[in-house]
Amino acid sequence: MSSLTLHSLKQEAWCDAKSVFRSLGFVIPALAFPCAFYLFFGVAMGDEKTSSYLLINYIIFGVMGPALFNFGVNVATEREQGLLALKQLSPMPASQYLMGKTFTALVFSTLIFVLLSSFAVVFANVSMSFLQWLQLYALALFGTLPFCMLGLVMGLSFSAKAAPALVNLIYLPISMLSGLWIPITIFPEMLQWFAWALPSYHLSQLGLSIVEMHQGFTLSWHLLGVALFTLPCGFIATKKYNSMK
Repeated sequence: MSSLTLHSLKQEAWCDAKSVFRSLGFVIPALAFPCAFYLFFGVAMGDEKTSSYLLINYIIFGVMGPALFNFGVNVATEREQGLLALKQLSPMPASQYLMGKTFTALVFSTLIFVLLSSFAVVFANVSMSFLQWLQLYALALFGTLPFCMLGLVMGLSFSAKAAPALVNLIYLPISMLSGLWIPITIFPEMLQWFAWALPSYHLSQLGLSIVEMHQGFTLSWHLLGVALFTLPCGFIATKKYNSMK
């Protein structure tokens, strides 16, 4: 990567992050929502084991929102305002536009990880080794990508007015049906099988495996599940983006 390309990428990432973080109406709920849930259910109402279990699930829940909204809503808005068309006409590769938005989502993922982990250690006495914390942070970053791709598909498919409602319509049901709020073992069998189609379920199981609380399935199946969701979304988004030119 040339120095000029790297500089352009840094500028795109910085501008996108600055634009998003200026919108406190988005930033505060995106950070406060998973924290409030965890403090109530994981700290106030849970023991140490429950706190560890919900810490992992609420980290996954937390990283979903900013990724879906930054791509789903902001891309739809920029597309309707003509900004996306302007970027397509510029010499800047499309990959830099996408990487800039992904950087913003990863910043949110980092903040959510730090906040929830701090609450878990200070208020719930959750204890993990340095390697476990590092694995959990890596999972938070990795878990951002499927929802970036899903959000991008939505942002390229729906209007700016429809996108926020549709993102919420997907975000909350996926969280519940993945077992992020309550274990899927209490769901009907059909819904338990449906969870296998959701990346958030597989990410949850990968996270719970770090503290040996997963359901016991081979981890390669969960990695495959994430890939089988992310790659088709990326393919569809690429097709839609190219069709706009």
